[in-house]
Amino acid sequence: MKLTRRAPSDVRATRRVAVDEATLQAAQTILDEVRDRGLAAVLDHAERLGDWQRGQPYLLGSAELKQAYDACSTEVQGVLRRTAERIRTFAEAQRAALLPLTTGIPGGEAGHHLLPVACAGCYAPGGRFPLPSSVLMTATVARVAGVESVTVASPRPAQITLAAAYVAGADAVLAVGGAQAIAALAYGIDGVAPVDVIVGPGNRWVTAAKQLVSGLVGIDMLAGPSELLVLADHSADPAVVAADLLAQAEHDVDALPILVTTHEPLVAAVEKELDAQLATLPTAATAREAVARGFAVVVSSLDEALPLIDRLAPEHLELELEDASTVASRIRNAGAIFVGSHAAEVLGDYGAGPNHVLPTGTTARYTGGLSVLTFLRLRTWLRIDHPTEARQLVEDAIALARLEGLEGHARSAERRLR
Repeated sequence: MKLTRRAPSDVRATRRVAVDEATLQAAQTILDEVRDRGLAAVLDHAERLGDWQRGQPYLLGSAELKQAYDACSTEVQGVLRRTAERIRTFAEAQRAALLPLTTGIPGGEAGHHLLPVACAGCYAPGGRFPLPSSVLMTATVARVAGVESVTVASPRPAQITLAAAYVAGADAVLAVGGAQAIAALAYGIDGVAPVDVIVGPGNRWVTAAKQLVSGLVGIDMLAGPSELLVLADHSADPAVVAADLLAQAEHDVDALPILVTTHEPLVAAVEKELDAQLATLPTAATAREAVARGFAVVVSSLDEALPLIDRLAPEHLELELEDASTVASRIRNAGAIFVGSHAAEVLGDYGAGPNHVLPTGTTARYTGGLSVLTFLRLRTWLRIDHPTEARQLVEDAIALARLEGLEGHARSAERRLR
């Protein structure tokens, strides 16, 4: 299969709009109905879309989650537990690195505390295949951050999804998807209190709803189609590169696999491997269409490659290079970096530790992936113990208030001089 060739100068960052206007408008209608009619609207839309049937429970609690876990084989239980533990260990290390602050100010001290939100909603897609990894990546991290109440939402949740929710420590699973699930989490329905933060990947309806409720609640990001850029040199194995591109391509026909290389013969070798591997790949129809959307770029050197990568700001960046560690330190924009040929992107997807909910569409220029920070708030404080030492601070505040025409502010500060 031929990869579209592009010259380095022809590669431009594509700041993809996460959701089209028509979807936003339709999602707004669903949100409005749920806000006005509550649970009845949620279930009407869930039934219309085939996510739920009358007479079935729409909310599954801890007993049902444990029952699903107990019904899994010992082998599957072990996979879920070990994966959750690796995610938890990494998240705990992140949390331990985030410390409260106290520093001196004139006449006293100031600082900050890091406090978790009270309630979080974690969305897990339920389309062609269940995605227990998304449940583990979101709910586990919320618990490590200290969130008290965690609700997972997923349409037609499979047994493995419910089992993952149990292992991650979720309180309940809302068996509803789409914009109506996001509305239920944001506004609250019977059995589900309004949450403070909504996280997790989803289709365009989920993304549209997240965009529309952002501000009422916090969100992690507006994720678009998944992306992988492989930067490779002469040391890369064409079979490995092809396998990694196909792993990304099978996500969705809109996924974006990209190869950038300093070694021109690698492109043809990877194309040959793509043909061979697609011949036996069960998801070949999806992967082939996504690969056709991707492209390959041959660069003269790594110095030419790095500015190109920073322009693209890919969600996932694999460095299949002789000196991958050195190059990794020079990358500015990427959602997650996988250093060396052994660090497959799929290992990040499936629980090596760092999160797989990552920024797409060049948004890695200004944000990072989901982490404990997503569920934490930074609250500042100050205290004045010695008013005499703070006199200049107070006088400057008075002067600035009057420069801005806010006499009440000035008088409030003046009271501290008496």
